[in-house]
Amino acid sequence: MVTVYSLTALLVAYLFGSIPTAVWLGQAFYGVDVREYGSGNAGATNTFRVLGKKAGIAVMIIDIAKGYTATNLAYLIGMSVTGPQNSVVFVNYQLALGVTAVMGHLFPVFAGFRGGKGVATLFGMILAVNFEASMLCVLVFVVVLLLTKYVSLSSICAGFTFPLSVVFLFQVSIRSEVLYGMVVCVLILVTHQKNLERLLKGKESKVYLFKKKAN
Repeated sequence: MVTVYSLTALLVAYLFGSIPTAVWLGQAFYGVDVREYGSGNAGATNTFRVLGKKAGIAVMIIDIAKGYTATNLAYLIGMSVTGPQNSVVFVNYQLALGVTAVMGHLFPVFAGFRGGKGVATLFGMILAVNFEASMLCVLVFVVVLLLTKYVSLSSICAGFTFPLSVVFLFQVSIRSEVLYGMVVCVLILVTHQKNLERLLKGKESKVYLFKKKAN
């Protein structure tokens, strides 16, 4: 029975992650499949680029909620399976659920397995696992975005902030959480390879949150 509950929760987490927010929102309200424009990704960054900040913010919030909700399915499994909250087993199961949701975002069953880069869903996951570290990531993301106008660069910097903060600032003792933070860095670098190339060439698109780009 424990195995059935655990596997069912993982399946639900994957389905949460598979909700193609950018694709469905773009098609429903703009008649556009964002994967056919910009970077070709079904995520918040490309939605900002293709559909504008209102659509981008909506996609970002929902994608964060996907990761947060999926990760917190651990609370529904029961202490008999996961042990006390914040225990190693509990956190490990949270991480497993969150990673499964991120995989759903990257390879969504509801959108032909063509998804986004998973940054917002990753953030929802770390928000559920380590609230303090996630808030620091938000601060770094906002500061870098305001200074550079690059969502991709902001995401990369925020991604590196998480493992550094859990190790040196919050001194987390759960090894799996630290390892996860390192994996996040690698995953973000891999999924943002093309963005990094455009950044180096000065061709990456900027996002203006508070004012329009001057003509």
